[in-house]
Amino acid sequence: MIRHIVMWNLKDHAEGADKSINLEKATKLLLSCAQVVPGIRAFEVAVATPGMDCTNDLVLHMLLDDAQVLAAYQNHPDHLAIKPFMRAVVQERRCMDFTVE
Repeated sequence: MIRHIVMWNLKDHAEGADKSINLEKATKLLLSCAQVVPGIRAFEVAVATPGMDCTNDLVLHMLLDDAQVLAAYQNHPDHLAIKPFMRAVVQERRCMDFTVE
């Protein structure tokens, strides 16, 4: 299995909206991709909890059957469609993929 984790920090203002509005939109867009391909075992999207010590605004955590499922997800038209918005509102992105047993 593959664990796919992506963390973002968003710009304070982008696409005519402030960070809180863009976090809501980004969350909805990401969640719309939760079942785009078979083999996604877990799909979580979370926004940082106010008042807690954290380093990122938004996180995506996925558990997938294998690297082929990850590739299918990354190349799915629904996933590709959200990338322009994410690029426009994101200040910083971090990603890690690793094998789990």
